[in-house]
Parts: sequence; structure tokens; C-alpha cells
Amino acid sequence: MNLGDQFPNFQAGTTIGDIDFYEFGGDKWTILFSHPADYTPVCTTELGRAAQLSSEFEKRNVKLIALSCDSTESHLGWIKDIQAYNNLEGDFPFPIIDDESRELAVKLNMLDKDEIGSKGLPLTCRAVFIIDGNKKLRASLLYPASSGRNFDEIIRLVDSMQLTDRNKVATPVDWTKGTYCMVVPTVSNDDIPKLYPKGVEHVQVPSGKSYIRKTPCPE
Repeated sequence: MNLGDQFPNFQAGTTIGDIDFYEFGGDKWTILFSHPADYTPVCTTELGRAAQLSSEFEKRNVKLIALSCDSTESHLGWIKDIQAYNNLEGDFPFPIIDDESRELAVKLNMLDKDEIGSKGLPLTCRAVFIIDGNKKLRASLLYPASSGRNFDEIIRLVDSMQLTDRNKVATPVDWTKGTYCMVVPTVSNDDIPKLYPKGVEHVQVPSGKSYIRKTPCPE
């Protein structure tokens, strides 16, 4: 899949019962993230961190759903370990998909051919698919099984995409919410006063070209 493509719908069993992916997401953004296997150390830290940040994702109108190539029964047992290790209490805040057949992992090209599990089959890589409310793929990240992801970065990325959807800005390197943004190149200088009431700084560079234009974060 390429960015901007319609993300495919699917039906699956999960720790909260059978779901239709489109119905699960509704008009919210959805993050689908995969894991190599249940009862593995790095995955236990990742799912715990995602659970700790679940309220932050909810504030951003984002639903989380995980996938691992093990059974629902296995997932339910593993959740107890995840909660214990990460000091989590109450109901687990998002479902985990049962993909023991690897059908969905194959369909979404999630397999890591260099990582082979105990059954001699490729493990799922650490994939992240960020899908907007129109079911379009907005971002994808692929990590090897050996490297845990940074969920603060995933939140930062969501913040950037949602901000730039609403405003004619782009976010620079290492941007964090509330810091300065860049005026997109397609905006003419004539349109700046009405689009950027907080003002714009034109940065001088040796080329003499006026393409670096900074503006305070609009939100």
C-alpha cells in the first residue's frame, strides 16, 4: 500500500470478540500495530506503553488495535502479564487481533522474513499503520522484530498530520506540539496575511531564495 491508498477492510477475531475493521474505527482515526508474538519481552513493553498512552490517543480521536500471530486465548493470558509488568489496572484499553493463521499479516505485508519463530514460520514485523477517518493510509512504519518502537513519536506524528490537515503548514525536524511550523511552498506571499495572522518570518539563506518561512504554531 502507498500513502493515501484506501486501507482494506477485514473481519477478525479479537480479545473483545469478532470485529469488522471499518465498523471498529468508525469515523475516528485508527492505529493498527503488529507484534511478532505473545509472551515476548519487547512486545510486552510496547503494548504496555500503548496502554499507558491510550487516553492521549483518545484525546486525538484515535483508536488503537494490536495484532499478534497467536490465538485470542493466548492474547488474554498475555494481557495479564502486560498489565503486571507495566503496573496497569482495570480493563485493557484496546483489542488484540487473533492472526494465528497469519492471513492478515500476509495480506498487509507485515511478515519479517529474517525473523523465524519456534514453528519455523516468519514472525510479524513491528508494523504501524495510521489510518484516518476516511480509511486512507496516512503513515506507515516498519521496524524489525528486535527493535521496540517509540510511541511518543507515533503521537507526535499524529499531532503533525492532524495539524497540517487543518492548516496550511508543515512541521519541521523534531517538531513538537506548539512549536513553530513552516509555511508550505504552495502558499504565495500575497496570501500570507490572511492565512497566518500570527505572522511569518522569512529566513535569509545564501541562495537568496525565500523558501524558508516560519510561523508560530496555529493551534
